Amino acid sequence: MVVVIISVIIVLLLYTALPFLLTFGFEIGVLRYRCNSTKIAFTFDDGPHPTYTPILLDLLKQHDIKATFFVVGSRAEKYPELLIRMKREGHQIGIHNYIHQSNWLMSPWKVRKGVDQTAAIIEQITGERPSIYRPPWGLLNLGDFFMLKSYHIILWSVMAEDWKSKGGSAKIKQKLLNKIKGGDVILLHDCGETPGADSDAPLYTINALKDVLPLMATKGLSCVRIDEMVPINK
Repeated sequence: MVVVIISVIIVLLLYTALPFLLTFGFEIGVLRYRCNSTKIAFTFDDGPHPTYTPILLDLLKQHDIKATFFVVGSRAEKYPELLIRMKREGHQIGIHNYIHQSNWLMSPWKVRKGVDQTAAIIEQITGERPSIYRPPWGLLNLGDFFMLKSYHIILWSVMAEDWKSKGGSAKIKQKLLNKIKGGDVILLHDCGETPGADSDAPLYTINALKDVLPLMATKGLSCVRIDEMVPINK
């Protein structure tokens, strides 16, 4: 019985902890940061959202900034007009799986099915098949590495804990201004309807960005899409 328990623990560690170490520790198979660059990439997860995503798109358009959106497939199906607008206004669209569930709690086959399903949804709506993928919470399982031939896995180097309303826009603004440097991939959210998030949190993110975005150029930084930061050919 002890041998069985130990074996199960080892398998679980190989399935979850090892990919976490390889990606966040050694950046193997993923993009988190681009060295020696004056470019930064603002990325937004969990949407689209019918209220917050249009406001965010208005703000990005106002500052002529292109961003990257990692969308949830089930939400993309509900709000296809928002993906059409993202594409029309020059933003990059990536995959955040069909539902917002940890890859650690799903089999490799279920994860791959959701990723491919979301890719097909995005392609049907926009006419372009996405080539970038960010798993929910950035948690990969061992099977995700077999998707590297089809998708680039994108994580992040800066986050502002903007899924919580506590601290408001001042907290988010301070974290971003203190942390952002050339080469960073910045994780933010345009939807708060996921486990652990506050539903109104994106409003504070947007309000913080009203102050943060104009300051990026003064720091000598240009805001780009992921595929403008690193060559992606799929």
